[in-house]
Amino acid sequence: MMMLVRLNMRMALAALCGGVLLVTLYWSRCGDLAHRPSSVLSYASPDRATNEIECSINGEYSVACRRDLDQIYVPFSFLHKYFEIYGKLTFVDGTEKFEWSHSYSKVYHPKKKYDPRGTFTTFENYNVEVRDRVKCISGIEGVPVSTQWEPRGYFYPTQIAQFGLAHYSKNITEPPPRVKIIDDGDKFLEKWIVSQDAVLTREFDSELKSNVLRFSTSDQASSQVWLKVNISQDFVLSMDLQLRPNSSMTVILQNKDKKETVYLHYVTSTQLIYAQEDHTYYGIGVDKKWRRITRDLIIDMQKGWALQDRPKRKSPRNKFKISGIILSGSGGVSDIRVSSSSHTAHFHAAARWLRAAQRARGGWPVPARRRVAPGVPDLRPGWHSAMSQGHGISVLCRAYYRSGDAGYLRAAQRALLLLDVPSGAGGVKALWMDKYVWYEEYPTQPPLFVLNGFIYTLLGLYDLHVMEGENSVSLAKKMFDDGMLSLKTLLPLFDTGSGSFYDLRHFTLGVSPNIARWDYHATHVNQLYLLAGLDPDPILINTAKRWEGYMQGKRAAHN
Repeated sequence: MMMLVRLNMRMALAALCGGVLLVTLYWSRCGDLAHRPSSVLSYASPDRATNEIECSINGEYSVACRRDLDQIYVPFSFLHKYFEIYGKLTFVDGTEKFEWSHSYSKVYHPKKKYDPRGTFTTFENYNVEVRDRVKCISGIEGVPVSTQWEPRGYFYPTQIAQFGLAHYSKNITEPPPRVKIIDDGDKFLEKWIVSQDAVLTREFDSELKSNVLRFSTSDQASSQVWLKVNISQDFVLSMDLQLRPNSSMTVILQNKDKKETVYLHYVTSTQLIYAQEDHTYYGIGVDKKWRRITRDLIIDMQKGWALQDRPKRKSPRNKFKISGIILSGSGGVSDIRVSSSSHTAHFHAAARWLRAAQRARGGWPVPARRRVAPGVPDLRPGWHSAMSQGHGISVLCRAYYRSGDAGYLRAAQRALLLLDVPSGAGGVKALWMDKYVWYEEYPTQPPLFVLNGFIYTLLGLYDLHVMEGENSVSLAKKMFDDGMLSLKTLLPLFDTGSGSFYDLRHFTLGVSPNIARWDYHATHVNQLYLLAGLDPDPILINTAKRWEGYMQGKRAAHN
């Protein structure tokens, strides 16, 4: 009995000691918590370590977030929209990573001093014809038709010049194209299939000074001259073509993976483009003369699809092949070839258009109404753009350099005239504080002082000055110097501390600032790096470096 009592007493004593120890540990834990920074996250209970939590955004709305002990995780989809940052999942060496970036655009550092005879800025990276706002490439002029401000389509000088400058630059940076000669009337002669009521002959043409194919078919749909081919990978078709009224040349494209056939018809018509189901028609004019046509067949196919609101495909070049060429009506054809590219032909098409379309005052009017900003009158059809003038000069100077045709140089010189005419008088010149000249991309009243278009105009002036002779004293040189002084004076006004302003409407109109989106901001940086190679003033290179830093998340210091 005594032994049992002693045992119970020992157990009670042990329990008491254990209780004291637990109480001591508990109060010490509370003491530690009391000395921690005040944070609701520090009191997270184990059973609530990882769960959803409501995040209140400035007391205006809520976002579903997650809590993991003392960390709050906010969805990246929210961060992307709220802070305009970008990210994507990638795999590197089999490991999944998330790449975060502050900008979706890229800066290209010049490898050498800018030369008007070389590439135009970074335009070797431009693909003007694939843009959604390009309705098609004209079958008559060979240049893009814009729908940017007018859905029916029109010739926009800036876009046409960019088309030319992009192909000029690609011709320098890309390797020589692959070329396959199909039929040149001399060394390469194909066996054409001629229906019973059609005629095909080969003869010498005195105008082309080469052998050509002469064809004639009847009004029956089955009457045709046809060539079967099997060409994959390359889709730029070029030929000398002469068509009589109601005649056509048709190219057949076939999808290699599924039963799909596309017909591209190039017809004697002035209609720009027409599409119905698998058939797309391009008018190439009604003149009975020889013309050299160069067509990117994949672009022509895609524009036909877009006209019918069919889904856009990213890489159809890998899926299609050229399977046939059909000649209908009557006419002639010569020097048929397919190549991987034809940048020189596209560049010269743009240069010819600019030379032919230039008006007496040296300008290229824009035949579309442009609403630029609230509080300023719309620009009515017929307005001019300094950016069109500058880009046009850059194209014409390069055409003069490549061809030696002085007519291109004279056209470039005429383009200077409007740059010295005030916006209110139909020109493009504005003044900042009645002192600093600015060549307006959009000549509104009051002026907006758009930055990127102004710098492109300066480059056109520089191009012309160099082509005239760098030691010459010319109007282009004076205009360039005046513009550079204005740029270096006003450049700090375009700095937001985290990016750049597209224009200065917040000064001239007293409205909210128009912040440049990242692709325009990157253009500003690229332009400034290029100009820094022409002008040693430190404001150019320093601003370029600071603005590039903004694209990496850097910000101006605060007080």
